[in-house]
Amino acid sequence: MTDALPAAEWLAAPTLSGHAVTLEALTEAHAADLAAGADDDTVRFLSRGGPDANTPDGWAGYISRLNALPARVNWAVLVGGVAVGRISFSEVRPTDRWVEIGTMLLPAAQGVGVNPDAKRLLMARAFEVLGANRVQFKVDARNERSRRAMQKLGAVQEGTLRQYQLRPDGFARDSVMFSVLRDEWPAVRATLDARVVTGR
Repeated sequence: MTDALPAAEWLAAPTLSGHAVTLEALTEAHAADLAAGADDDTVRFLSRGGPDANTPDGWAGYISRLNALPARVNWAVLVGGVAVGRISFSEVRPTDRWVEIGTMLLPAAQGVGVNPDAKRLLMARAFEVLGANRVQFKVDARNERSRRAMQKLGAVQEGTLRQYQLRPDGFARDSVMFSVLRDEWPAVRATLDARVVTGR
């Protein structure tokens, strides 16, 4: 078993390169790309809501707020040097050896292989570099697309946390919990590797 790295390493955001995707630390410099490609559905189900306005300034403020949150690490998802979304360790628990991954992709980046490529990179970092025992995901119960994506990933649905997260608009969302454990990772990785190659 891989030894867990010090907590500071779990909170680092190194640049990671995949098949067609690069992940780099999310900064306000990515705001214009995100504003150019976003629509209402982009942020509809995010637990923390989205930018105040779909403008570069609105996205810059949103990014600043995300980066100020403790125990969170944010990456921009780049394709051809353009930011097409963000992926995060939205919660990091080194002492318990787990991370939670949250993803937001622009419409043009959905269904074209970006999601499995980005998740492959972060899950490999969690399990193979940091020494995590568990990677978890929380999905808005209303978000059928994301729930299907979790099933396609091979994550195990553990249950629903009822009225678990209060969104900025006041809606108390139910969050469906999924996870992948260390001994399940090789099979999940093989599935992701195949999807990355085919772009699905």
